[in-house]
Amino acid sequence: MSRLNTDKLHVKNNLKSEDFLTFQRKYTLTHSDFTGDLFLTIDKDYDKVALSNWYTKFMRDEVLAEWKESENNNHLLIYCHISGGLCFGWVKFRNQIFRHELPLALEAICTGDIKFLDNNPKLKESKVIVYFNSTKRQYNKIENWGKVKDYIKLNIQYTS
Repeated sequence: MSRLNTDKLHVKNNLKSEDFLTFQRKYTLTHSDFTGDLFLTIDKDYDKVALSNWYTKFMRDEVLAEWKESENNNHLLIYCHISGGLCFGWVKFRNQIFRHELPLALEAICTGDIKFLDNNPKLKESKVIVYFNSTKRQYNKIENWGKVKDYIKLNIQYTS
C-alpha cells in the first residue's frame, strides 16, 4: 500500500527535457519533519542548495539517487547516510529509520519523475540498488530493493 501523499511532494525538475540523458540524471530528496513535505530535485548534479541547509547538514537524512548502467542494464542507485562524520542519532536507530522510510522515499523519487519513466518504459524494469553507507561494518550494506515499477504510485494527477 502506498504511503505517498502527492499533495506533499514538491518536485523541482531543472532538466530541459523529460528525455534528458539517463546517466546525467540525479535526484536529491529532502523533507520537513514539521510538515511532512517531501522536496525532490531532479538535475544533472545533486542539489547543493538543499544539501547545504543547516538542518539537512545536521540530520543527514537526505536520500540521493542516480542512474547507472552496468553490464548493459540500467540501475537506479540510492544512497543513504547511516553513520560517519557529523550526523544526528545512533547508528542502529538511523538504520531503522532509513529502512522504515525508504519505501516512501523511493515512491517519491519514482513517482516524482514519472514523465521521464513513461518516456523510457524499459527503465521501470530497472533494479533499485540501495547503498546504506556507514562507518560501522554491520550497517554498511548494498541491497537490492526490487524494481523501479514497484515504487510508482498509480492514479496520480500531475500538473505541467
